[in-house]
Formats: sequence, C-alpha cells, structure tokens
Amino acid sequence: MTPPASLSPAPNPPDDDEDDYMSMAIVEPSKQEKETSIQRRTRKQREAEIKGRTKPKAEREADEATAREAALATKLNPSNKGAQMMAKLGFKGGALGKANSDARTEPINVLIKEDRGGIGLDSEKKRKFREDMEHEVKRVKAEEGDYRERVRREQEEKRIEGQIIGAQKVAERLDTEAEEAEEAVHTRTDESEGVAGEHEGSIDGSSPNGKANGASTKAQKKAKPLRCINLLWRGVARHRAERERENRMRYDLHQSLSRLPTYDDPDEDKEYKHAFGKEEEEVEEEDPELDAFNMLDPIERLNRLVMYLREAHRYCFWCKFQYPDSSMEGCPGITEEDHD
Repeated sequence: MTPPASLSPAPNPPDDDEDDYMSMAIVEPSKQEKETSIQRRTRKQREAEIKGRTKPKAEREADEATAREAALATKLNPSNKGAQMMAKLGFKGGALGKANSDARTEPINVLIKEDRGGIGLDSEKKRKFREDMEHEVKRVKAEEGDYRERVRREQEEKRIEGQIIGAQKVAERLDTEAEEAEEAVHTRTDESEGVAGEHEGSIDGSSPNGKANGASTKAQKKAKPLRCINLLWRGVARHRAERERENRMRYDLHQSLSRLPTYDDPDEDKEYKHAFGKEEEEVEEEDPELDAFNMLDPIERLNRLVMYLREAHRYCFWCKFQYPDSSMEGCPGITEEDHD
C-alpha cells in the first residue's frame, strides 16, 4: 500500500559544507592558532632589531623631508594653541593682514641649511658658478675660432709653399733654356768663324785656329756651383743635389759587397769614377743668402718669383703662358685674384 504524498519523505537539501575535492581553492583555517613562546620571542627580537637599526643619513633626510612636507600640507587645527591665539586676535582664516589679491595664503616654504655659510652664500656661489660657466663657454668658442683660424692659415701657407716650388721650377727651366739658346748662338758663331779661318788657312797654307776650334766643340757643360745659381730658385737646385747625393750613397752602399763605399781605389781612373757616379759632389752646408731668403714671408717670396718671370721671360705664372712681347697683352693682372 502506497503511503500518501503528504507523508512521503522530503528530499535531502544539498549540503553546503560538503567538501569539494575538485576545487583548487585553498581555504584558510577559520581558527587562529595560539602564538607559541618561540614565535613570540622571534617576533619581538625582529621588532627590536628593526627599531634599533640606525638608518643611513640619506634615509633619515628623506623621512624628515616627507614628514615636513606632510606637516606643511596639513591645515592648522583649531585645537592648536597657536590657532587659538590667532583666533583671539581676530584671525578667521585666509590671508594674514590686509586682504588683497597679493596676500600670502600659504605658509612660507622651509629651507633647511646643512652648512655653516651665511644667508647670501648660496646666491654668491650661484653667481660665481654662472660667471665661471659663461667664461668657460666663451673660452671654448674662442679656442674653437683660434683653432679654425690656425688650421686655415696653415693650409694657406702650405698652398703658397707649393706655388713657390712650382714657380721656382718654371724659373729654373726658363733660365736653363735661355742659357742653352745663348750658348747655341755662341757655338754657331764660333763654328762660322772657324770655317772662315780654315778657308783662309787653306789659302795661306796654314790653319792657326784649327786647334782652338776643335777644343771648343769638344767642351762639355759643367754643373754650376750652388752660389752661382739664381737665388730665387737656388733652393730647388740645392734640394735636388742633396737628394741625388743621398741616392748615390745609398746605391754605393747596396752595391758594395767586399769593401766599404768610402774605399778609394788608386788604380781607378777619374773619368771612370765620374761615369759610374763614384765621385761625390760636395754640397755647400751653409748658405746665409739662401737662409735669409727662406726666412721671408711666403707671399713675399712668391711675389718676387712672379715678378722675375714676368720681367725676365715674359711669363705669367697664373696664366701658365709665355707671351711673345713685354706688353703681355691679354694677361688680366699680376696677382692671383686678378685671374679668378
């Protein structure tokens, strides 16, 4: 027999306290365990260490600054003794003194002095520091300008020295060509006179000038001494002679195997020595005239060379052209700026 519905047992409600073993949540214990004596001793020891630790200076200064800023940011409490005294004097808040737009409504900022200097020492230090910085900036700019000017001047002098060497080489070449042309004219004149004398000798049956003419045709040119060379381009000739001498000595040193380069064989002929470059030419060590010329300003030396080329050879160093007559028609001028 089935019991009535009213008497049937009700379903069991879900148990909220039932443990969920699938959950990852860690439930804190509801009860606090009583602190043991060991834990209490350890805690007190840690607190004492923290309290007794001496803070470093930087940390103390930071804490003081934080506390000071917090105190200045907090408004005056009415229960403060100073606020009560000001209230009795009639202060009701706001600005001190006569109320106007420029009145101070906030406390004056506190500046902590950490040295023994006077009140105006900081401003004096700042002023001196600012002046030193301005002076340093000016000095750096001046040195930079001086450096640029010095580099520009050195480059200009180097360029002028190169032009001087070029002008000296041109003057040497033109002087040599002029001397060779003059010598060729004299040679042709001597040959013509020799032919005439030989013709007369054949008629008279004698040749008095035959020996002299033959000696003049066999004469060889000899190098000029340095002191006989024109002063304007003597430096180039001297430098070339010194370089040839060094090259000859170096060559003799490499070629000598069983004897020193300074060994002098008495059996060797002088012409043989000269042909093989064993006869060294002495280079004059001192030349006061050349030293005085080199001490002149580079522009002055260049101007002398340019004028010498124009007057002696009708040659314009800036045009790089030798004109047919002394008027030098077509040349813009004497200086380099005239040819720009």
